[in-house]
Amino acid sequence: MASKGQFVEGTDGNDYLHRQTVATHYQISALNKTRLKFCLVMHFLMFTLMMSKLMDDILDRFDIFVLQLQELYIPKPRLWEWIWSASVVFILIARKAIRKNNRTSMKFYVVATTLLALLPVLYSLGYYFNDVWEFIDSRDVTKVTEVWQGYPVGVLWYFFLLVSLQIHIFELYFAIKLIRAWSLKRSKKE
Repeated sequence: MASKGQFVEGTDGNDYLHRQTVATHYQISALNKTRLKFCLVMHFLMFTLMMSKLMDDILDRFDIFVLQLQELYIPKPRLWEWIWSASVVFILIARKAIRKNNRTSMKFYVVATTLLALLPVLYSLGYYFNDVWEFIDSRDVTKVTEVWQGYPVGVLWYFFLLVSLQIHIFELYFAIKLIRAWSLKRSKKE
């Protein structure tokens, strides 16, 4: 019989909480799904920044002339920038894996993100390290190899790369936690 919002004499209503617990692998899965989705959004935002840099080269390849972009004298993209940009495709695979709790797709996402996102970022951190160190050491832009609009290109890239590095590390961490949580669920079923 319902007590209409009032507690029955002798109980505070917490005596049945033990029956309402959620299995830990479901809790871990839900938490890490949310976190990974946030990281995927951040990855996509970083991709939009990269595309704004690559847009000049893309338009040049299609013989489209935009005077405002040409006047910026944007440095030509390096190979790692194109490889890193290709990693955005795997966001869709991760979203599908999250929706269906698919371990195989998530494992594929982890491998692809490592190869196409994390490794190019690590390579470029090493590539621009000397310029960044030279600028930090001397604070003289003339000693830096590549300058754009009066700013050292290596330092500008380091801002982008350090944020990207954090995003990719967290993406991989949450994806691996999801794979483990989904593996626990499967082993408990068997």
